[in-house]
Amino acid sequence: MLRTLGRSNIQVSAIGLGTARIGGLGYSRRLDRETTLIPDAVREAKRAIREAIDRGINLFDTADIYGAGRSERMLGEAIHGVRGKAVIATKFGELFDEETGEELQGDVTPEYVARACEASLRRLGVDTIDVYIFHLRDFPLDQSISIRDALEDLVSQGKIRFYGWSTDDAQRAKLFAAGPHCTVIEHRLSVFERSTELLTLGEQENLASLIRAPFMCGVLTGRWHPDTKLPEADRRSDWFKDKGFLQFLERAESLRPILTGDGRSYVQGILAWLLAKSPRAIPIPGFRTTEQACELADVLRHGPMSSEDVEAITGQLRANE
Repeated sequence: MLRTLGRSNIQVSAIGLGTARIGGLGYSRRLDRETTLIPDAVREAKRAIREAIDRGINLFDTADIYGAGRSERMLGEAIHGVRGKAVIATKFGELFDEETGEELQGDVTPEYVARACEASLRRLGVDTIDVYIFHLRDFPLDQSISIRDALEDLVSQGKIRFYGWSTDDAQRAKLFAAGPHCTVIEHRLSVFERSTELLTLGEQENLASLIRAPFMCGVLTGRWHPDTKLPEADRRSDWFKDKGFLQFLERAESLRPILTGDGRSYVQGILAWLLAKSPRAIPIPGFRTTEQACELADVLRHGPMSSEDVEAITGQLRANE
């Protein structure tokens, strides 16, 4: 099951995989506990990528900041020898020290964009990045044209093929869309987060929508219920003391019978809804294990949710308001 990546002629699987979880998010000083690299976990993540490729997934989304370069390096090692079967999207914009993982202060300039691109090419071990995505979601508009122009320069140099912006702001997305090689906008969208303005812009400008955080950072996975008990030491246990969060979980749980129709798992149902929402939508859920990657890849076999089930979800959400 393939979809065209916006204005490009690149054919990608309707589901991609996001690699933030395998490399660690953000700076090491904030996530030392989560970003310790366990050799078995690294090997498992690489196996998961290769298995996903064998099952039809060819789009992989990463970023230089994920684990301060770890995610890019792991992805590059995993696709070594099968580069032609993988479409790579990586992001830039967060300044960091690759050795220490510490946040750096500085300006995002065209010169920085060129340096960041060279560093990502090195870590990935490739000659060209298929889609290079600006990661600063609220970057000032008056400075953004110079970033877009710098990306066009990278296209002319053969360092990248296309580019996009990870932003939920339609005005920023439209500014980048004026660039001839802009082909994607990466934004949020889920059954509880509607991004109709960005989907409409995609239709108007022939852009693909890479859907980040389709499970709302793990909340929409079906594993949590209003009566879920987490250890007090788990910082997420505080969520279950919040009345609004518990009501949200109740609403999410009410969708389970529809989401799991036709033999789908809960997460497969969430992704099937996104595929039905727009032919330009390409979810990029995260993963850690081969089992998770296989479950996600099986969405390609199930395909988009039926229009009847989409309408049923809309009705259920309205009933819960």
